[in-house]
Amino acid sequence: MAEDLKKMYRTVMDDHFTPKMEISFVDDDKRQTLFYEKVVWVVDDVQKGLRYGENPGQEAALYKLANGNLVLGEAQTIQPGKYLASDIELLQSGKHPGKTNLTDADNSLNILRYFVDKPAAVIVKHNNPCGVARAASLEEAYIKANMADRVAAFGGCIAVNRPVDKATAEAIANQYAEVVVAPEFDAGVMDIFAKKKNLRVVKIGNISRLQTFVGERTVEFKSLIDGGIITQWSFVPQARSKEGLKLAECEFQGKTYRIEREPTEQEYQDMLFGWLVESGITSNSVIYVKNEVTVGIGTGEQDRVGVAEIARDKAYRKLADRYCFEELNIPYNELADEAKKREIDEKVAGEKGGLIGSAMVSDAFFPFRDGVDVGLHEGISAIIHAGGSMNDYQSIEACNEVGATMVYTGQRSFKH
Repeated sequence: MAEDLKKMYRTVMDDHFTPKMEISFVDDDKRQTLFYEKVVWVVDDVQKGLRYGENPGQEAALYKLANGNLVLGEAQTIQPGKYLASDIELLQSGKHPGKTNLTDADNSLNILRYFVDKPAAVIVKHNNPCGVARAASLEEAYIKANMADRVAAFGGCIAVNRPVDKATAEAIANQYAEVVVAPEFDAGVMDIFAKKKNLRVVKIGNISRLQTFVGERTVEFKSLIDGGIITQWSFVPQARSKEGLKLAECEFQGKTYRIEREPTEQEYQDMLFGWLVESGITSNSVIYVKNEVTVGIGTGEQDRVGVAEIARDKAYRKLADRYCFEELNIPYNELADEAKKREIDEKVAGEKGGLIGSAMVSDAFFPFRDGVDVGLHEGISAIIHAGGSMNDYQSIEACNEVGATMVYTGQRSFKH
């Protein structure tokens, strides 16, 4: 049975999708048509498209825009030739990519485009980031992103915004990853990656021009169960600098409530970093960020208090695993020494999972103060969210009670 399951994942799908595709938008006598070509790679001297879709047995194809331009209000297609994930250069691939590899790479670039001023690394698993970090060097950014959630990063997609150097390559090769995406690879790096035969090494030259994709809207498609299609403009975060944020303030029953403390520069930095990472996370979501590194990421929950608690609990678990791995080179879950476990647990509890002084980020407003209180109880010092709840005054009061600060983006950041 186990061998049958392994065989299923080794199966290469011969898809039945056509080599070309056209999509037209028609308004009376005006027609806008987009022309697409299917993307294939040469693997072992054979042309192959996507390995399979979300699961084995689901055929899939990747198409890139070859010609045409669609303009719907403020949204338009990215011009042909300005490709990212739809036209990757496959430098190494024991297994050619499947749909999830491409969508993980795409979402990592969706986040990475906002961080061009210094080295950054994004690790995505199942279309959600499990670790994001910026640092002085690429190696440091990768290590911080990986150690933010080393367990979830296992088998993930790693994307970076600088050419991969040997030090970073060695750090990546010490872990198991499915995909590495970068704008370039230094001499000798591919020799290091060659030891990981099933690692998909992907070069996307346009990563060096990722910033040009900031603020651009595209048209997104979502298919329904009956074949119907929803189209929408893609999301663009409006608050991308501290000037786009507003110190929390609201009116309730004739009284004005205001945050008493202005954020520090570091708090602004962390809140903006977290808010832009949020744009690539499935809603409902709450995350915690400290020193431009994700501390705990909660995704896809139905209630905001629950997801704030999940992100908090993950911060505790991941920090315990990190300390155990750094000291003993084994996962926390494999640690049999109960005395050592208690020692690590006490250290993590004393540091409150690394949440003290961190920023709390929510993709929508907090309907009540209970969600905010989850973070404040752990010692977070700053909160960023959309604002606009009838009960914003409760959250403002909660922050003022402990000297925390809070800002509004004035915009929700849902992603489904």
